Amino acid sequence: MVSLSTTMRRLGIITVTNSAVVTPTLISSTASFARNLTLPSPLRNHGLTNSIRFLKSRSLLSSLSCFSSSAAYLPALDEFPSTKGSVAMRDDKKKVILKGMSYASLQEWVESHGFRPGQAMMLWKRLYKDNIWAENVDQLEGLNKDFKRMISEHAEFGALSFKDVRSASDGTRKVNKWMLQILFTLDDGLVIETVVIPCDRGRTTVCVSSQVGCAMNCQFCYTGRMGLKRNLTAAEIVEQAVYARRLLSHEVGSITNVVFMGMGEPFHNIDNVIKAANIMVDENGLHFSPRKVTVSTSGLVPQLKRFLRECNCALAVSLNATTDEVRNWIMPINRKYKLSLLLETLREELSSRHKYKVLFEYVMLAGVNDSMEDAKRLVELVQGIPCKINLIQFNPHSGSQFIQTDEDKMIKFRNVLAEGGCTVLMRFSRGNDQMAACGQLGMLGAIQAPVMRVPEQFRTALKASV
Repeated sequence: MVSLSTTMRRLGIITVTNSAVVTPTLISSTASFARNLTLPSPLRNHGLTNSIRFLKSRSLLSSLSCFSSSAAYLPALDEFPSTKGSVAMRDDKKKVILKGMSYASLQEWVESHGFRPGQAMMLWKRLYKDNIWAENVDQLEGLNKDFKRMISEHAEFGALSFKDVRSASDGTRKVNKWMLQILFTLDDGLVIETVVIPCDRGRTTVCVSSQVGCAMNCQFCYTGRMGLKRNLTAAEIVEQAVYARRLLSHEVGSITNVVFMGMGEPFHNIDNVIKAANIMVDENGLHFSPRKVTVSTSGLVPQLKRFLRECNCALAVSLNATTDEVRNWIMPINRKYKLSLLLETLREELSSRHKYKVLFEYVMLAGVNDSMEDAKRLVELVQGIPCKINLIQFNPHSGSQFIQTDEDKMIKFRNVLAEGGCTVLMRFSRGNDQMAACGQLGMLGAIQAPVMRVPEQFRTALKASV
């Protein structure tokens, strides 16, 4: 029988209270030991089974290797496989999930039950269009009884269960200037978060999650501390946008924009993300403009290429540093796909795209990436890439070792970029009182992804003890 403390020592993990610093020392037997680990019943009864399951997964083991290897942690893309096949199924009920299908798959399914293709289109529109957003058979107005009976027997409408909704104190629902955080429970009991963000200019954005947790371990991101639990299905992604429209359209008007900037790395779930995005922009469905559906990535280069070739939606790249040294630290994926490779790939892929601009996201971290030298380097880095740059104020969270750049310095940084010919946007914190702001979504478990060692020249700026 192995105690948890012994387990942590043998894995080389030391957790420091408050700072949440994790320092691993890898040994050759780590992987086999973790995978063969069993818990005594008292620990299982205290909810630690899932924590050890995370230890057993390649997520943590591979994350630890970041300390001793120059390659960034990136789990195999088949480790958490996408839903395969043309029809998404509920294993327990053997029913299809309607929102998990493309229109072509839905039509094929409808015809396989002996009904006309036109009835598939009628069903599609009632799921996504005409302000119906049907949740059950009773809301399928105009469809014949036999068709509705077949749907009732062989299909499910929803992949998510509503759990809770929270408003941030940026304003009130009455004045229509609040941020709304929606929590959903999945079939397996896991919880995801979706955020609705109004804007004074009449634009309302829904920020959807693509995974439960995230494997990328970006050091400034609270979600990254969770590690990756699993991918979301296309149905679970799409329904976040459908639910936001159903819940809020009467209060705030139409949801106009979708951003894949919630929990998870979208390109680590590329199959389901492309499928969901295509459903969102279908002209007979949710009918978002492709320019108003933005998918963000930390820089998975092969998947980035595939996205640009298979999807017409907008692309955002989370850049956040102007040198490999800094990006290797705060975004471990950079150890696998260096800045030069990422940016050159964008130059090549966008050279043949007409009027297409990538949005570079740049979270500003005091004393780390916010110097005027960084601003000048950033101007040079993006040369030849059609782009906009979004400067984002860092949102603090529990255990965070970073500090916000103050607004005056952000403006000076912006001015250097603008003088260099860049188009620059600025985003200040919203919703951080409810942990609903950018980089704050999710809930940490007993076992967390490791905090990377802080380079010596930044330790004073971060006031971090290493």
